[in-house]
Amino acid sequence: LELPELFLFNAEVSVFEVNIRFVGGLLSAYYLSGKEVFRRKAVELGEKLLPAFKTPTGIPWALLNLKSGVGRNWPWASGGSSILAEYGTLHLEFMHLSKLSGNPEFAQKVMNIRKVLNRLDKPQGLYPNYLNPNSGQWGQHHVSVGGLGDSFYEYLLKAWLMSDKTDEEGKKMYYDALQAIETNLMRKSSSGLTYIAEWKGGLLEHKMGHLTCFAGGMIALGADGAPGDKTGHQMEQAAEIARTCHESYARTALKLGPEAFRFDGGVEAIATRQNEKYFILRPEVIETYMYMWRFTHDPKYREWGWEAVQALEKHCRLEGGYSGVRDVYASSPNHDDVQQSFYLAETLKYLYLLFSDDDHLPFEHWVFNTEAHPLPVIRKDKTDTPNEVE
Repeated sequence: LELPELFLFNAEVSVFEVNIRFVGGLLSAYYLSGKEVFRRKAVELGEKLLPAFKTPTGIPWALLNLKSGVGRNWPWASGGSSILAEYGTLHLEFMHLSKLSGNPEFAQKVMNIRKVLNRLDKPQGLYPNYLNPNSGQWGQHHVSVGGLGDSFYEYLLKAWLMSDKTDEEGKKMYYDALQAIETNLMRKSSSGLTYIAEWKGGLLEHKMGHLTCFAGGMIALGADGAPGDKTGHQMEQAAEIARTCHESYARTALKLGPEAFRFDGGVEAIATRQNEKYFILRPEVIETYMYMWRFTHDPKYREWGWEAVQALEKHCRLEGGYSGVRDVYASSPNHDDVQQSFYLAETLKYLYLLFSDDDHLPFEHWVFNTEAHPLPVIRKDKTDTPNEVE
């Protein structure tokens, strides 16, 4: 197995995307197959990403030239900032890289990110999407549980779960962040739909992205460890978010959800802007159905999943694969002719798991990275051996 050309030549890559797709995929392939080549290549690729952390704060650059080791941030990101969902979505893979390589540097890099975050004042307890890697200060005070923020929160919770519930810092950061999200961003529409708004400098935008719909599954996954007597409350929240996201699908002509939907001007769970009406085979709503099914066994989650399967087959399946559609409210689909990589990695995998038995990749043994690659829980009392899956 050779690393793709991308990793050997003068190419600039997204540190986040390479980590969740390639490093996560190789780690998963190793743990599922036991083949040494996957472990070796995961570590090799992880080492290629380390120069991204050469900043004054240790908050990594978004983009890295793998040949020269020179990094930079996206030019559009607030004042040269790094993005919360990017530098905050390295933890699971890097902890496994340290475990498998014996090199503590991977773990040190991601633990340092937490140190920086814990030193900073959080506005209303919230984490802004932008952080300057030179100054260590927040950029614009934009907060989102959707794009630019999403998987940071997921990785706090999953770091705790993956550590066999020994990572108390990750646990505390997750539940504190969730409380701030509930207080500041969670709202109910006039007809009773719970949604998670976006926050811009103290003002709420009553919009929820398809990406934000992963939060129902996340909240359900963390409900059991919730502080105090909040387990039932968080399961209720998770179910409400699942229902809202299902409504965003049900209220379209194609029964596929839009990229973003709004709760203002009498509109509820509907996209009002043309550039938010598209569907690109995203997994987040189905991901939440899968978690809700595993935790409640309420048949509606499988029914909702089956509705999505039928819509995908009817409107997205073409001769060469599956395509996104440009307007979910149009009576017939206008295809974009793109099958996104996450369709196979996530959307179809979560559908498969939704209709599988609970003992297939059980949650007590496996944690899914944000690209749905399963990573084993790191047991403190066990030596590292790949997990064979039937």
